[in-house]
Amino acid sequence: MLGEDFTRRCIVKPGERVCLANLTTKTLGILGKPEEEARPLFADLRGKLAAQQRVLYAQGEKRLLIVMQAMDTGGKDGCVRKLFSRVDPQGVRVTPFKAPSARELAHDFLWRVHQVVPAKGEIAVFNRSHYEDIVAVRVKNLAAQEVWEKRYEHVVNFEQMLVDEGTTILKIFLHISKDEQRRRLQSRLDRPEKHWKFFPEDLADRARWEDFEAAYEDVFERTSKGDAPWFIVPADHKWYRDMAVSQIVTHAMDQMGLEYPKVRWDPSKIVVE
Repeated sequence: MLGEDFTRRCIVKPGERVCLANLTTKTLGILGKPEEEARPLFADLRGKLAAQQRVLYAQGEKRLLIVMQAMDTGGKDGCVRKLFSRVDPQGVRVTPFKAPSARELAHDFLWRVHQVVPAKGEIAVFNRSHYEDIVAVRVKNLAAQEVWEKRYEHVVNFEQMLVDEGTTILKIFLHISKDEQRRRLQSRLDRPEKHWKFFPEDLADRARWEDFEAAYEDVFERTSKGDAPWFIVPADHKWYRDMAVSQIVTHAMDQMGLEYPKVRWDPSKIVVE
């Protein structure tokens, strides 16, 4: 099964130390198909995800949380938009996590996160997440080490609580190269309709590329757990990124035991006149 292959090749095992600089950002060679031949397969997977989501919503018992992280320009928005383009919007909620507001800063760092985790029958997608409160805070020196250092354990315990309550968690890192980021940033400068997506501070973050890599590597090692794993997906090629993520998500939903609820009455004995 392709979904099983992508899951196996992309997953970070508990306690595994990865080096992002040594991992491919291109393709994993699983498909064995060029982009033109893979596109119909991706269309089928989007249809499968839409069908799975309908059953999840109807069953109303289980929950799915998808956490999306990446370097700047990593493609989180595009991946989410393409993956869920056929899904019933009432059963999916996407939450972008930007810089916390003054009200959010007045609470613990997980306060704003807990409010938007999925309810029964829902898929929740985090575009960035609580991991910004470790990675960005650490790299940009927004808090002392004694503050962010404790957060690894906090998020592990938080996610375990969600799992214990019936949530399936998939944490996906879209892995792009520094050269690909340069091309995408330059594209935003070259095209007037994309100027709104460019922020001068993006270049300051780019200058800290190795620091961000080191921070993410620690996150993967310390927070990828059997019930809440991290997946590192090659993302330089957008079509391959979308294919990989769709394989991982649909494979996980296959394992959730989804089925339409059984009614307690006999449909054959009811006549609509």
